[in-house]
Amino acid sequence: MFKSFKILNKFRLEFSVSIVLLVLWLIFVIGSPRTFLHYNIYSSFMSTIPIAAIMAVALTLVVITGEIDMSFPSIMGLAGWVFSVIFNATQNIYLAFFVCLVVGIITGYLNGIIVVKLGIPSLIATIGTMYLWRGLVMILSNGAGLSLVTAKGTVLKSLLVGRIGGRVPVQIIWAVAIAVILWLFLDRHRFGSHIYFVGDNIKSAKMMGVEVNAVKITSFAILGFFSAFAAVISSLEVTYYWPVLGEGYLLPVVSAVFIGGTSVFGGAGTIYGTFIGALIVGTLEAGIITMGLQGLWTQFFYGLIIVISLAIHSQARRKLT
Repeated sequence: MFKSFKILNKFRLEFSVSIVLLVLWLIFVIGSPRTFLHYNIYSSFMSTIPIAAIMAVALTLVVITGEIDMSFPSIMGLAGWVFSVIFNATQNIYLAFFVCLVVGIITGYLNGIIVVKLGIPSLIATIGTMYLWRGLVMILSNGAGLSLVTAKGTVLKSLLVGRIGGRVPVQIIWAVAIAVILWLFLDRHRFGSHIYFVGDNIKSAKMMGVEVNAVKITSFAILGFFSAFAAVISSLEVTYYWPVLGEGYLLPVVSAVFIGGTSVFGGAGTIYGTFIGALIVGTLEAGIITMGLQGLWTQFFYGLIIVISLAIHSQARRKLT
């Protein structure tokens, strides 16, 4: 029993965010049992939530280092445009996919360079690049979308957005797999330890020989990579590319990170917490509407859940210290 208590105390933050999800789900089940006890809504969740979850777990790395990136929705739009243009020009979906991911890495890397090398605060720098990448998309696309209908039947489309047994969206498998990989990377790899060191105490990290600049730049590049990956999933799901791809993800993704217990000051956070946070945010709007409330209530409840979660995490951390 004492051992169980120690384990519970060790994973207090993860436990607290899981309780928030459970309570929220019970509220929705009681408020709208016909909807939340039916498979269809969960099938919908499994096709939509993974896009935000993939970017949220990647953003967690950046936030743990003590930085923030507001430009990932625009990176998503730019990388999606590159994917769509190359695919329409060559009909080679694999080449388009590869170049799209490279663009994501490059844009994320440039964000890191601007923050680290120029010394511009990441909030300000990435607000600037958010408009820069989005403006570039609008100029290049001339505001027009691109069809991806010919991608139907390709192996890559089936691998990324197919249906297992004709029912389970593959993208939920990708989201879980990416979360597990980043969890192993963060908690079991030396570079993951460096991320925590940098966010917790940058001076101590430098004294220990940690390449602080490289750690931060790499974290931004990883987020750029997964933003591009999410862009391909989102575009292939509807077999169409829109220049506004990515808009609307900023609030849900950032909310998922902080609801999941990642410290706004850096140095603390978990991939598990962020993933559960993405589930909370992803179910919130649907739950509000199915309970008979107007969608206008969504932002209010976003804020309420964030404040409650942060309060719970703050109290949990105080008891751990």
